[in-house]
Amino acid sequence: MNIKDLIVLVRPQQYVKNVFIFLPIFFGMQIANTQFLLSALLAFIAFSLSASAVYILNDYRDREEDRKHPVKKLRPLAAGTISVKSALFLMVCLFAFGTGLMAVLSMKALAFLLAYFVLNIGYSLFLKHVSIVDVMIIAIGFVLRLFIGSAVTGISLSMWIVVMTFLLALFLALAKRRDDVLIYLDTGEKMRKTIDGYNLRFLDNAMMIMAAVVIVAYILYTTSPEATLRVGNNYLYITAFFVILGIMRYLQIAFVEKNSGSPTKVLLTDRFTQVVVLGWLAAFSWILYL
Repeated sequence: MNIKDLIVLVRPQQYVKNVFIFLPIFFGMQIANTQFLLSALLAFIAFSLSASAVYILNDYRDREEDRKHPVKKLRPLAAGTISVKSALFLMVCLFAFGTGLMAVLSMKALAFLLAYFVLNIGYSLFLKHVSIVDVMIIAIGFVLRLFIGSAVTGISLSMWIVVMTFLLALFLALAKRRDDVLIYLDTGEKMRKTIDGYNLRFLDNAMMIMAAVVIVAYILYTTSPEATLRVGNNYLYITAFFVILGIMRYLQIAFVEKNSGSPTKVLLTDRFTQVVVLGWLAAFSWILYL
């Protein structure tokens, strides 16, 4: 066992998904509030530690299936570079530190964190084998991140933010399943038992529906009286340009490049996506704060 294997096991690159914890203070126009920012940062750390415990649990449960996957077979537990005993000990430590820190911040946030953990235990044990339910659980996990960010800062969430986060996460989860189906068609190996409940036609149509709903929901949000009143102007709809561009790029990655298995990897490596996200952040920030 070495440091590289430990890093692969806890998956720090996945922490980028936890930035959803910061969205309540961003959309609540409190990003410059140092107290709120510190609380959100500590919640981010606590959630990330706990999420790593969940990743270890999933790797432990999936290690036999992962050995059949062209990429996942390199994970430490599947490859045997870290012992099961060591991995489970690390899982318990990460969970204890993560939940302990979250408890100090907010008991309400801790309840959401425990809900996330219980949900993922159910996912790891059997729900991941139920088609449609599996992607729904992934999407709910992102919504729980929002609630944690809201709980530690006391900033209320707009229903639009909750709905759009769920829809976007569901879109990305469907893209992951599409990648699994492609691997099955190419190799004949089923990466997950739930693959039997999916095929390319279903996933392509579901992704297109979710893409359209995400875009419509975002436009409705940016033109809603609630949003325009909070921002103080009518220019928020301009940011929809970047959302449409980002969705279309991800569809291109999924349908043309056939490489949508890891949204995190796409965000960290695809220049086009990075420019779109930065453009959206810049435009949104300018409209919100200037």
